[in-house]
Amino acid sequence: MIYTNEVVMLILGLGVVWFVMLNKYKIRRILSWKLLLFAFYFLMAGWFFTVIEGFILMPFFNLLEHVSYTVSAIIMAVWCYKIAHPKREEAS
Repeated sequence: MIYTNEVVMLILGLGVVWFVMLNKYKIRRILSWKLLLFAFYFLMAGWFFTVIEGFILMPFFNLLEHVSYTVSAIIMAVWCYKIAHPKREEAS
């Protein structure tokens, strides 16, 4: 079963992907920007899997959804740590 809020989150996430593509040079100024984008892309994958699971292979895509959310949270935690404790060469 598909819920409206899941589809809305996917559409909003696609809008953010489009915004990131348009502003990639500005985003590169963020400290450890690659980690931040990887975390977002895994979150985006989770949103995609939650919509897909409403159509086919519910247990498989449900697992992928939750694995994606977990990986996204771990990468985001690493990014937060790197922001709080920058190395000298990253800080300049």
